[in-house]
Amino acid sequence: MAEQTAPARAGTPSPVKSDAAVVRDALGVGVAVGLSGFAFGVTAAGSGLTLLQTCALSLLVFTGASQFALVGALAAGGNPYTAAAGAFFLGVRNTFYGLRLSQLLALPRAVRPFAAHWVIDETTAVSLAQPTRRAARIGFTVTGATLYVLWNLTTLLGALGAEAIGDTDAWGLDAAGPAVFLALLAPMLTSTTERAVAALAVVIGLGLLPVLPAGVPVLLAALAAPAVLYVAGRRSPARGDTTDDAPHGTDGRDAHDPDPATDPGTRTESATGTGTGTATDTGDDTHDQRGDDQRGHDGTGQAER
Repeated sequence: MAEQTAPARAGTPSPVKSDAAVVRDALGVGVAVGLSGFAFGVTAAGSGLTLLQTCALSLLVFTGASQFALVGALAAGGNPYTAAAGAFFLGVRNTFYGLRLSQLLALPRAVRPFAAHWVIDETTAVSLAQPTRRAARIGFTVTGATLYVLWNLTTLLGALGAEAIGDTDAWGLDAAGPAVFLALLAPMLTSTTERAVAALAVVIGLGLLPVLPAGVPVLLAALAAPAVLYVAGRRSPARGDTTDDAPHGTDGRDAHDPDPATDPGTRTESATGTGTGTATDTGDDTHDQRGDDQRGHDGTGQAER
């Protein structure tokens, strides 16, 4: 069916999810993440951005991780160009999201430029989790609209609150941005490789922080990903070679030979061969017995003669 995002297996009914369930899930994601705009508004105001600049970032950029990276580098006294470069590299991932969503959603050409502004982590995750194209479109639209409205509203409130407070560092609010960033990142680290990349990036970033300008350690920490993937790629063939170096099983058979205990063809052949051999042996015994009887009769006849 054209509505399916993935082909269903033969004999398996297509998953069904009501529009209300999709809207409920999308609203949950949009509200939960949208409220973190408070932290961004406070952090942006504490980094020296004006109220207009803070709100413009949320309205025009609208990608939380990149926004936090930018204002975090500025708050640490980093060069604006370096901070912008770090934010740009973080935002590149949305391009790859767009390649996948363009096929999944198949939106009209006139709508795509506007929908592209909502291609972020949350809308991609909700869309890909849906069983049909209709559900994916609903999830994308509801998540994007909810998150966009709440994110910008809470950014405004956070920036206004920071201005009312005055010195955000005195209240410890300068740590709000990194804390929210870690809270968003931690659930995504599901595999050993991802956790290794994150740990190495932390080590690189903290190690270079005292000797390099602010913002540069964040860029260099990105080298953790190719380093970990390179090591993981070298270890995987090594494990495969270890398996290939053991050609014989524990019972002396070749590792590629079928196991008579598990292979049906071997069991049939074995049973057939055994039965044939038994029948042949029985025939040979009968033939030998008849020969003995014949020789016995011949001996009796000679004795009588």
